Amino acid sequence: MSESLPRVLVVDDEPQIQRFLRPSLGANGYDMIEAATGAEALRRAAADAPDVVVLDLGLPDMDGKDVIRQLRAWSEVPVIVLSARDREAEKIEALDLGADDFVNKPFGIGELMARLRAALRHRLRKAGETPVFRAGSLVVDLVKRLVTRDGEPVRMSPKEYDLLRVLVQAAGRVVTHRQLLVAVWGPAHVEDTQYLRVYVGQLRHKIEDDPTQPRLVLTEPGVGYRLFVEE
Repeated sequence: MSESLPRVLVVDDEPQIQRFLRPSLGANGYDMIEAATGAEALRRAAADAPDVVVLDLGLPDMDGKDVIRQLRAWSEVPVIVLSARDREAEKIEALDLGADDFVNKPFGIGELMARLRAALRHRLRKAGETPVFRAGSLVVDLVKRLVTRDGEPVRMSPKEYDLLRVLVQAAGRVVTHRQLLVAVWGPAHVEDTQYLRVYVGQLRHKIEDDPTQPRLVLTEPGVGYRLFVEE
């Protein structure tokens, strides 16, 4: 299995919720990232590129709805609101701002896991993507975050996987340096093109037959990169 599990950013200032969710998410094949404030949540979302955000509305520094508003300015990551607030108006406002789902506290872990799986599937369908991408011997399962080559798992760092995921999501189309840097490292890194080149080189060594003559991850000089797909 790939080292890179689906990442869930849990934004909640209640330590007991964090302690409860960490083993539950781990047992269900997720890697949990923690944030206790809205500001920290936005930083972690940019730095760690989670696959799903589970967000409490009652945060100590800002309302969770403001987190959704700021996050939606640059990211389409699925957001599941997890809150003790059960007023219909709160739910409507959170959903209108861009939240994907709303789970009331107290909640069952089985229900939350089902909502997480549904959010991941919906994200892929919304983007017009298939859950499993194939190119020759390379297979990328976007839901399981599993990469194989010739049937063997490919070990990847989280950032290497995120880079490949963005290319897979745009397979056949050019993705600019800026788009890749924002999607993988966040908006603070839009000028770090040398950093991007290093990671593209690492990715090619893991998925290309000959990384010096790449046939999958193609360079579009001065623009960005494109993942080759056969017509």
